[in-house]
Amino acid sequence: MKEKIIIVDKEDEIVWYKERGTLEKEDIYRVSALWIENSKGEILLTQRSFSKRNNPGQWQCAVAGTVDKWEDYDDNIYKETEEEIWVIWEKLKKLKKEYCEQNWGKYRFFCQRYYLLIDRGIEKFTIQEEEVEKIKWFKKIDLIEKIYKNPNDFSENILEMMKYFEDIK
Repeated sequence: MKEKIIIVDKEDEIVWYKERGTLEKEDIYRVSALWIENSKGEILLTQRSFSKRNNPGQWQCAVAGTVDKWEDYDDNIYKETEEEIWVIWEKLKKLKKEYCEQNWGKYRFFCQRYYLLIDRGIEKFTIQEEEVEKIKWFKKIDLIEKIYKNPNDFSENILEMMKYFEDIK
């Protein structure tokens, strides 16, 4: 039996549950996302596994996940963070939740964003290989240059997320 995810209305109120992989264009679901930086101002990104159905091999924020039936946003981000990159979250900061659309409205969801400032070398992370191909700290200027040179290597909203997190500091 496949996991069920939460389907919500335009006010983020639960209206139904659907099995993963059965979403339709009009469905709105819940996502949690964690942006991680270090004290040098570098951004931690993860590259999605090449075996993923959606956006394989693309670089994205450190952690993101779809909220399952028995979770809330907080439960989901803690679970995903532990599974995907093995981080302890004492300094996790909950930020604004907002409605998002991607791929010309194909994906519609509410995204609860979180932020973490942590100083940890790459070798101190343990990645979940089914989800994450690799993990890397990026200097902001280098990341912006890479995004403009190879935009298909990155999630479609990465520049928007960078601006969002710059604005909240």
